[in-house]
Amino acid sequence: MQYQLAQINIAKFRVPMEDPVNRDFVANLDRVNAIAEQQPGFVWRLIGEGENATDIQAYDDPNILVNMSVWADIESLAAFVYRTPAHLDIMRRRREWFERLDIFQALWWVPAGHRPDVAEGRQRLEHLQRHGPTAQAFTFRQPYRSPAFGDEDSPVLDRCA
Repeated sequence: MQYQLAQINIAKFRVPMEDPVNRDFVANLDRVNAIAEQQPGFVWRLIGEGENATDIQAYDDPNILVNMSVWADIESLAAFVYRTPAHLDIMRRRREWFERLDIFQALWWVPAGHRPDVAEGRQRLEHLQRHGPTAQAFTFRQPYRSPAFGDEDSPVLDRCA
């Protein structure tokens, strides 16, 4: 069976999204998403009514944004997250817009073709919060092998980030 890497990340705005302080983030969101879609290894991303997922209410708190995507492998996602200038520019400024969260991202392997929903992503974040990195939900700092390689319960020794 073939596997792909799913990811969820959340962010909590310091002030409501419509506040002018968030203007640069909101103005760049569709552009950065479009760049992600052009990256080698990109498979899918969560999209709501517009070109992004800002209208998807994953939590009771309306200031929490959710982003989910699927990638061919962990290296492809890491290349986008940590080596794509447009994404890096936004990441460097995240403290201007978002509160610090202890757990904000989870990665996990899915069968090729599977598109996780928000409930599945939330479960993975909660699993990571309760148990730390495991094959069920892990981080770039402690990645786990794809089940396609067997021994998926063993962490990969090389970090991606």
